[in-house]
Amino acid sequence: MIEFFTGWWQYSFMRSAFLAVMIITPLFGILGTMIVNRKMAFFSDALGHSALTGIAVGVVLGVTDTNLSMVIFAIIFALLLNKISSKSTASTDTIISVFSSCSVAIGLAILSKGGNFSKYSSLLVGDILSITHREIVYLVLIFAVTLVFWFFAFNKLNAVSMHRTLATSRHIPATLLENLFAVLIALIVMLSIKWVGILIINALLILPAASSRNLAVNLREYHFFAVLFSMFSGILGLIISYFTNVATGPMIIIVASLIYFITFAYQKVVHG
Repeated sequence: MIEFFTGWWQYSFMRSAFLAVMIITPLFGILGTMIVNRKMAFFSDALGHSALTGIAVGVVLGVTDTNLSMVIFAIIFALLLNKISSKSTASTDTIISVFSSCSVAIGLAILSKGGNFSKYSSLLVGDILSITHREIVYLVLIFAVTLVFWFFAFNKLNAVSMHRTLATSRHIPATLLENLFAVLIALIVMLSIKWVGILIINALLILPAASSRNLAVNLREYHFFAVLFSMFSGILGLIISYFTNVATGPMIIIVASLIYFITFAYQKVVHG
């Protein structure tokens, strides 16, 4: 029985995937709390979809490294979206939806030309089992950067979210922080999308933080539960996917969704 439950550990690709999950999930848990607090769920979703356009731009320009073209395009996309959102009188959600729709359409149009989209279709659901040791090192570096940013900027970003004018009067560089945060989201989403998947990466960002809000009574609990739920979903989803032969990314999201519904029901029972 013990061998049945631990047999997956004997494979090197499963060990690498497990290590990646242990880095990606707490990273997404931490980042997700800031995204949910700032009501940026649509923003991160649009960034995920923009990956297709980033790849397409790279193909047109002859860039061989699709990761590089995705990251550069996502950073420009995020900063432009921030700029327009701050200047426009229209709803931010509407602007993001327009950008996302346009981005996906352009990416699909270019990549599907000549029936070549099939070689990019794996990006839609991701494949964490294919992650390499070098890519894990990149994840560790971006995780460290996120921790530093979270430590120094979380309270200031919260202040900007609650009252931008008041925060600015306290000499908090609101625009700079918002742009840095947008760039950080872009980097993490693009560097993770190959293993998590375009269609579900936003769910992994949002669901653990949303579940945490159902239980947490203070910021400390909010962050703790978000990271805990994210890691639990990742580990359990990885193991279940191994035994059921189902794609890992979707299985992680299924587990995270179940946690959300359970915590939502618990909140309704306790608080009426």
